[in-house]
Amino acid sequence: MIRTTTIGRAVTSIGLLLALGTTTACSSGQESAKGADAPPATVSGKISMTYLQKQGDQEYFVGEAAGAKAKAEELGVELKVVNLGNDANKTISEVQSAIAQKTNGVIVVVPDPAVGPQVVQAAKDAGVALLTSDDQICTSGPDPSACAKDDLVPRIGFSGEQMGGEVGKRAAEEFLKAGWAPAETRTISAWKQDVTVCSDRVNAAKEAFTAVASKVRNIDVATDNTPTGAQDKIAATITANPTVKNWVIWGCNDENVQGGVTAMENAGIGSDRVIGIGLGAYLACKNWDGGKPSGMKAALFINGKDVGALAVQTMYDKLKNGKDFPQEAFAPTTMVDPASWKSAGVTCN
Repeated sequence: MIRTTTIGRAVTSIGLLLALGTTTACSSGQESAKGADAPPATVSGKISMTYLQKQGDQEYFVGEAAGAKAKAEELGVELKVVNLGNDANKTISEVQSAIAQKTNGVIVVVPDPAVGPQVVQAAKDAGVALLTSDDQICTSGPDPSACAKDDLVPRIGFSGEQMGGEVGKRAAEEFLKAGWAPAETRTISAWKQDVTVCSDRVNAAKEAFTAVASKVRNIDVATDNTPTGAQDKIAATITANPTVKNWVIWGCNDENVQGGVTAMENAGIGSDRVIGIGLGAYLACKNWDGGKPSGMKAALFINGKDVGALAVQTMYDKLKNGKDFPQEAFAPTTMVDPASWKSAGVTCN
């Protein structure tokens, strides 16, 4: 899902307003800001935004783009959506391209948080407002988890702790319902371990599960956040633990859990011995569409359309009305399962 790219340029720690920059270009329809520390100026004419997304062909991000476009049309905003794939270098070039095309604001989902300082600096130098969605970036270094809170760029998305807590809670409920012996059971936490929001989710899931089932041992599995990557790593984990009868799986996203469920199936472990709790529901629903038993027991539905729309609205409020960005703003989530996913509005393609 995310490939690490070495970023050679460091950025000195700066405050949030400085990171977002000042706005000066009259040709873009903006009024000049007075002084380096002035808040970004409002836009008097038509607003132009650029939404840069990693993995733009993934179901969640397809929904996010659709939500962003619908909100932009409603607000009369000119919006360009760009798929960055997994290319960290493309992030920098597309930010520069957006600046050259006189965009007023950039919303970005980075393939690699290490590009954060360069993205921030480019936006600052050009006087372009900057907002992230989904994943965090830091103004002062490549690792958001090691970043001072004031140096994190404002973000629209979901609360990692809240989501992880819901996943861990549901996993514990399914574990108790199954009646499994703790000594015969292991939990698997699967995620790309240098992505801050993923660690937030997984750690919260562990905490919520352990509060109910403290005697079950956990195995951390480092993945690339893709189904095939998770499948390979979890298959190796199964092989290394041949005496384990029952498995509980959660992760950063649906991809990790789907990979784990597939690995269990390939190892001949029955669906009655697997509890997978997805995060996203866009892959989990495929296990339920045919009505067959599955190790994917439930998933937290996160609607990308809500995040895309909220990100565009938040950027609009900043550029049009001068409203400060919230440090974080969250869209709602819903736990779904084979009985409820359709009525909840999950899109399953």
